[in-house]
Amino acid sequence: MLASMGLLLDSFLRAMVYCLHKRVIAWSLFPLLFMAVAAWLLGYLYWADAVLWVDGLLHGVGWLGRLWAWMGLQSPPGAVAPVLVVLAVMPALVVVSLLLVALLMTPSLIELVAQRRFGGLERKRGGSMLASLMWSAGSSAIAMVALLVSVPLWFVPPLVMVIPPLIWGWLTYRVMAFDALAAHASKPERRALFQRHRHALMLMGVICGYLGAAPAIVWASGVVFIAAFWILIPIAIWIYALIFAFSSLWFGHFCLAALERMRAEGPLAPDATVVPFAPGTPFQPDSDHPKNP
Repeated sequence: MLASMGLLLDSFLRAMVYCLHKRVIAWSLFPLLFMAVAAWLLGYLYWADAVLWVDGLLHGVGWLGRLWAWMGLQSPPGAVAPVLVVLAVMPALVVVSLLLVALLMTPSLIELVAQRRFGGLERKRGGSMLASLMWSAGSSAIAMVALLVSVPLWFVPPLVMVIPPLIWGWLTYRVMAFDALAAHASKPERRALFQRHRHALMLMGVICGYLGAAPAIVWASGVVFIAAFWILIPIAIWIYALIFAFSSLWFGHFCLAALERMRAEGPLAPDATVVPFAPGTPFQPDSDHPKNP
């Protein structure tokens, strides 16, 4: 456990340093560039028609017209329609851009770590792109079920600050660690590392989950302070991309370093599942123990 904590701290510091790398900063700016290009293209093709359509909808709502007349407003739909179009399109652009970040940034960041620090580490390719997608989908489904089942406990004030972060932390470490080890570790090695370092990986996932909540604060500020919406929302997206990059780098450094250490200890039987023999002692293979997912 102490070795895992030392490795955790070392990988944390290395990930922070790597976040200053010019390639990492460039990748973190990718979602903003994508949003700018997509917004310009959508605006060029559909802006006028979309605003006219929303304006017509607003004029067709009788009670809104009476409300605006009572407030002394002359032609509010003309001013409100563009804002509503932007508010409707912005979430879709954000989701698509962040999905692209998740699909494109993580492999690039893991490859950056591997090239600069683990060039001599053998690649056993125990996880393909399809396997990664299936693993992420399965883990996400389990996390969603756990969240739904735990909803009644959220009404207990202390638990609402504990249960969701634990679930998201579990999901984060499952997805991030799998992607970090996909190219270099075999399936038995991945199972072994998940068992040996599960507490450290879980802690990393929880910390990354709390860090991921930071952009939501900026996002909420943009909604509250409408005048700063156009500035705060892009900042929130950039912070999210940077935190995502940091998380990928942290898991990359930790998992590849742990894999390198485990291989230095000796070969692992290809069909063995590593399970704890006793707290604080090395794991031993046990062919009779059921395989872990």
